[in-house]
Amino acid sequence: MATGTLIAESLVVGGALEGLDVTVRGIERVEPQDISAEQRAAGIPPRWTLLRFDVADDKAAAFAEALAGVLDEPGWYADLHTVDESFVVFSGRVFRYPIGDRDGRAAAEAHAREHGVPEPQIDWP
Repeated sequence: MATGTLIAESLVVGGALEGLDVTVRGIERVEPQDISAEQRAAGIPPRWTLLRFDVADDKAAAFAEALAGVLDEPGWYADLHTVDESFVVFSGRVFRYPIGDRDGRAAAEAHAREHGVPEPQIDWP
């Protein structure tokens, strides 16, 4: 089973994820302390709703692609992982790499930095 976290506020206005076989394991409302000045200036809200979810391993790639179609800019991302693979999803882009693959993770981290994600938020497993 792939597990992950999606920030509800990261979806584009009008974006929808429908017809997916996803189980929501938990919902949490947080006030992150690591929002950068650049994110605040871009309109990133000060409170986030975290959706912790599970999706079958064989549906993880399709779910990641669906997420890539509804995530907003700047710098929003979602992550999910199976026992063997990580998926880091940005608007229009999915990074998929084996767990422990330093080059794959480095590419996702570089993309995050280029799109305004502050270092403390580059924290996917």
